[in-house]
Amino acid sequence: MKAEPIARPSSPRFRFRPGVLIHYSILAVISVLMILPFVWMLSTSLKEPSDIFVFPPEWIPSPIRWENYAEVLRTIPFGRFYFNSVYIAVLVTAGTVLFTSLSGYAFGRIPFVGRNLVFLILLSTMMIPHEATSIPMFLFMRELGFLDSHFPLIVVPIFGAGGVFGVFVMRQFFLTLPKELEEAAMIDGCSRFGIYWRIMMPLAGPAISTLTIFTFLTCWNEFYDPLIFVNSRELMTIPLGLSLFTDEAGTAWHLLMSASVMATLPLLIVFFFAQKQFMEGVAMTGLKD
Repeated sequence: MKAEPIARPSSPRFRFRPGVLIHYSILAVISVLMILPFVWMLSTSLKEPSDIFVFPPEWIPSPIRWENYAEVLRTIPFGRFYFNSVYIAVLVTAGTVLFTSLSGYAFGRIPFVGRNLVFLILLSTMMIPHEATSIPMFLFMRELGFLDSHFPLIVVPIFGAGGVFGVFVMRQFFLTLPKELEEAAMIDGCSRFGIYWRIMMPLAGPAISTLTIFTFLTCWNEFYDPLIFVNSRELMTIPLGLSLFTDEAGTAWHLLMSASVMATLPLLIVFFFAQKQFMEGVAMTGLKD
């Protein structure tokens, strides 16, 4: 009796799909248009002043002028502005993640009377324009004696609209986690804070990454609050420093582009190392009411 040959699964055939080709072509064109301004900024930052507006434009400078970056550092105290922006953004990001994760866990996992009403009132504060509260906040900080310091630049973002947004993000993520995790931890004698710190926070990596990127990006690019609360040159941040540099250097586009490249670099680094968690957090946050 002959053994029948074993049927092997046929290899999938390549099928040409015009819709998929059009879809990726459109995405490629949009990607090029999005990245083109940054490429032009980087190219201009390495050019001679006389080569900036030549036609046709030169995308690869010849010769490459690295001295533009050193000249920026000599023109204004850019290193001091950089340090101010870095440590303020780090403190604001860390404080926002800490306080909003605690609040988000309370609103999402701890039942108490009026929880939904309090959360709704908290969310309604996001509808108030920041400019409408800037004058009362300025007067409040003046009475406390914190004008011309970094204290308002750290406290106001943590407990302002950015903090409310963080509470919303963390609450929505905590709602997606199963209740059995908390019940098992309570049976083992774990406290509420222990559940939050040992169980919920390690699982909240995507939401924390999303909140970190949004908070760091917003704080790094903030111009309005430093303009209101800071007067001293040594306390200025990167956005104010760029504005000051424009006033002092005029239309030196090669130097302005060099300063802009240095100001943009930390944002690219943060997004590069957290982009996977960022995409997961965006996909998972807001799936449950």
